[in-house]
Amino acid sequence: MAVVEFNDEQRRELIDMQQLFDAWRPADREFRHSYKGRMRWKKIHGQEYLYRVQDRVEKSLGPRSSGTEKIKADYSDARTRLKRRVSTLKSKIEQRASINRALRLGQMPAIAARILRRLDHVGLLGNQLIVVGTHSLFVYGAKAGVVFEAGLTATQDIDLMYDARRRLSLAAAPGISKSGVLGLLRSVDASFSSRPGHFRAINDEGYSVDLIRPAARDEIGSSIAGLADNDIVPAAIFGLEWLMNAPRFAAMVIAADGLPVWVSCIDPRVYALYKYWLATKAETREPIKKHRDKSQALAVARVARDYLNLPFEAGSLTALPIDMVRAAKEIA
Repeated sequence: MAVVEFNDEQRRELIDMQQLFDAWRPADREFRHSYKGRMRWKKIHGQEYLYRVQDRVEKSLGPRSSGTEKIKADYSDARTRLKRRVSTLKSKIEQRASINRALRLGQMPAIAARILRRLDHVGLLGNQLIVVGTHSLFVYGAKAGVVFEAGLTATQDIDLMYDARRRLSLAAAPGISKSGVLGLLRSVDASFSSRPGHFRAINDEGYSVDLIRPAARDEIGSSIAGLADNDIVPAAIFGLEWLMNAPRFAAMVIAADGLPVWVSCIDPRVYALYKYWLATKAETREPIKKHRDKSQALAVARVARDYLNLPFEAGSLTALPIDMVRAAKEIA
């Protein structure tokens, strides 16, 4: 059996955690985006003005009046309520971590989850970067309520696909523009290092993060915008343009630490067909990887069809070349 279904207790716990996470994540984002900083009164030439202070930047909202007093009071009340909500929900989530570990719901490696949480925190995950490769199976499994057998998910690296079509988001993301993706990884684990201009960063435990992108038509003349100096540089891979144009698929995953993480990847049907193509058609694929590619393709195709109710219809697979779509008959 390539997959094992969750039992009733695991399903119940996963549903409860999903409800908490679905409430916490948007509240946390709203608090960080809309209620970052504070408001204060500032006296200038004998007149008080209301200022909003954010990231050491002060912006005047006008002289003191009943209107600005209401603005400050409403802001403070809303901020206090939202902060309390975020804190309460986070506490409830953390309290359930030990239960999740005991029930063996945590499948994704803790280091991968920490990296993905950081990417989500700064707004890159699902926008500029998405997960491809073996870690996608954790997402499909969590959504379907199954666990893939260990041989299909064992890995010491995570592949992140860089969407070069959205050049501004990587350069403008908080905490990224100066330190780069490598700096972000080091904020998770200080031991991450990379050779200048290389696509891979590795930590002291041998866990690696690969940054990849679709190969450009004019690869010699292509350039990558928005990357910091000495950052890891996305490696150009043939065939990734199919994945870049594929529908997205996202879900909450429980990591080995028992805590949830939101993950964005590609549609499981596209994943299955791409892996099958790698196993049977790709001439440059290393032979040692082809057997696992095929096993993953068949397992994911089964989960997509039998558990996620996603039919392998041509209309849903327009991002793929016709030969790859035809292969659906062989795996689905």
